[in-house]
Amino acid sequence: MQTNKLLSAILLALVALMGQAKTYKTIKAPKAMASVNVSTGELRAREVIFRDTATTIHFTIEYPKGELFRFDKGSYLLDENGKRYALRSAENIALSTWIQSPESGITEFTMHFEPLPKSVKIFDFIEGDVSFAFMLLGIHDQKYKIQAPTMEEVAAANPYTLPQDWFRTDTITVKGRIEGYNPVLFGFNSMECYFEDVFSDDATTLVLDIAPDGTFCKKFQASYPVQQKFFCTESRNGFHEIPFFARPGETIDITVKRDERGVYQCHYNSGSSRDVQNWLRNMNVFDNLAYPLHLSKINIAEAKQKAEEVWQNMMYRLQSVSRQYHFTPLEMQLAMADVQANFAYAWMDYMMYREDEVRTFVKQDIGAYRMEVSDSAEFVAIGDEKNYELLHRVDFDNPLLLASNQYSILLNRIQFARPVMLYREKSMMNEEGIIEYNASGVIKRLKGSLIAWRNLMGVDHDNMMAQHCIYKEYLNDFKSWRHNEDMNAVFLADTTKTEAERKKNVDENISISKMYPEYLAAFKDPYIHQKAEAYYAHKMAQKDISTPLPDMPMADLIHQLTQKFPGRYLMIDFWGMGCGPCRAAIEGSKEIRAQIAKRDDVKLIFIAGERTTEGSDAYKKYVAEWLADEETICVTNADFTRLQELFRFNGIPHYETITPEGRRVRDDLRITGFYNVDMGLRQIKNSF
Repeated sequence: MQTNKLLSAILLALVALMGQAKTYKTIKAPKAMASVNVSTGELRAREVIFRDTATTIHFTIEYPKGELFRFDKGSYLLDENGKRYALRSAENIALSTWIQSPESGITEFTMHFEPLPKSVKIFDFIEGDVSFAFMLLGIHDQKYKIQAPTMEEVAAANPYTLPQDWFRTDTITVKGRIEGYNPVLFGFNSMECYFEDVFSDDATTLVLDIAPDGTFCKKFQASYPVQQKFFCTESRNGFHEIPFFARPGETIDITVKRDERGVYQCHYNSGSSRDVQNWLRNMNVFDNLAYPLHLSKINIAEAKQKAEEVWQNMMYRLQSVSRQYHFTPLEMQLAMADVQANFAYAWMDYMMYREDEVRTFVKQDIGAYRMEVSDSAEFVAIGDEKNYELLHRVDFDNPLLLASNQYSILLNRIQFARPVMLYREKSMMNEEGIIEYNASGVIKRLKGSLIAWRNLMGVDHDNMMAQHCIYKEYLNDFKSWRHNEDMNAVFLADTTKTEAERKKNVDENISISKMYPEYLAAFKDPYIHQKAEAYYAHKMAQKDISTPLPDMPMADLIHQLTQKFPGRYLMIDFWGMGCGPCRAAIEGSKEIRAQIAKRDDVKLIFIAGERTTEGSDAYKKYVAEWLADEETICVTNADFTRLQELFRFNGIPHYETITPEGRRVRDDLRITGFYNVDMGLRQIKNSF
């Protein structure tokens, strides 16, 4: 009897409690700005219920069947003012536990959070303070109209004048200390940075070694202010990056320590990073908001509408984040430049992937490829400059664009945009419609390219971006121009030709003496012009065909290889299991490598990075099938990054040539593929 009374009392208490929990708003099928870090799927909110005792969200996550995912118990909601609302409980999902996606790939679950205030119109879901946390940004009612400022309004409200020495070439030093550092507990003793200076030949990797006491120091050269980060991929405690912003000539001193929530934060003690620390701590949000446009698999007309929505979301977030963290005028200007760079990159990325969707290349029996187009209207539209008008809102003359970590890849996308490539090709054609690949044709291509970029970006002059595109072409082609210059003497000495024929060959030769003046004249910007002159002087002063390896980590490995194969040139192929082009090159060259193996003057070396020096089972199986009886070396991923730093490269496959004396062959002479080993060796030997 007493038990029944007790149960009745509990039920009455629950009924009373439920009666007190007032539901004051429900959002059916809410909209979100971006699903972040769910790289192979999508996170969606099906419904949001606002009660005075809790905020409840019904979620759906689509994830490939069989793959694992998890939601951290430290998940929370974040309102427009940066206030957090902690997760209280969850239904149909275990927290902080790995979950296997079901056969359908769809998991539905519910989370209950601390109650959001009635006044909140838009908020974020963040899956805790963990690395690569799932996020659902900008959740709001579809009826809610987002009010975003214009670029002109942001610029007018945040005036900033660049210092006169903003552009200069000097050394940047990043140093500091990680408090409480322990290499075992942290899981790493070095970090890396993918660094690309638009005025350098190649992107490179910088390795930041961390001493046992947590101190670190790295020096490197830059041509302009940069925003970058040192990061690691094997962290065991959630700390994985050190972002920074620095101007050439500066020393950036950073202390990394836990905040009140136990999350590692960077504290900037000196330099430009200190001036823009609020921006550095919040800049990833602009990358995230552009993801939906990058990954859109819709037609161009629909993508334009999506792009407008993405732009409004990014400008809204710029306003809200800047208010919340009290951005300075410089931080606002940097953030706005970052928004523009991310937006333009997202649109160019979309168009590139859209092209891949509507056309494919089918291999023919004879080894050639035939292009097949599945949607001819879309394919034509991708080559139409009118469909790039979204780029016209971006100020490509803004020097602050260079500070965005997306600038280099945006530059690549603009440089090789389909409308530009079509215009370049057309500009090289003669009256018969035949492409003239000679000095005159290349000069026409240069001038045509500049016109194409003006049209693409909607300007009436050769803006900074166009000049950087030309500069990249200048760097890429310089090696062949220099080599072609040496051919002039061969042409003039050819007695089988008439004098007029010899002169014609020289005139048509795409040589450095022909190309350099034309390209130099294209660099209207004084700093770019100066860098082009300095590069020419540096390269032309290089007379030796090889240089000694720098005294850096992993150089000993190369010296050991030269001792192991005395008297031979080493052609090193840096590759990896995750690199499709690497494997394609290896699998397509098995026969010719068998012929190269018979030579006694060259040795092929294959170096890959894996988690351990033994390599994964997949690595071992692949080597046994495709690289059996060849010289293969497996190093740790950390040591592979040191090799990247030694030889200054980021992408793979990458090839290097080492002389029998252990010296690095000059970049314009090194062998860059298995099919030109014979010709490459002759060229090197003839250069002595």
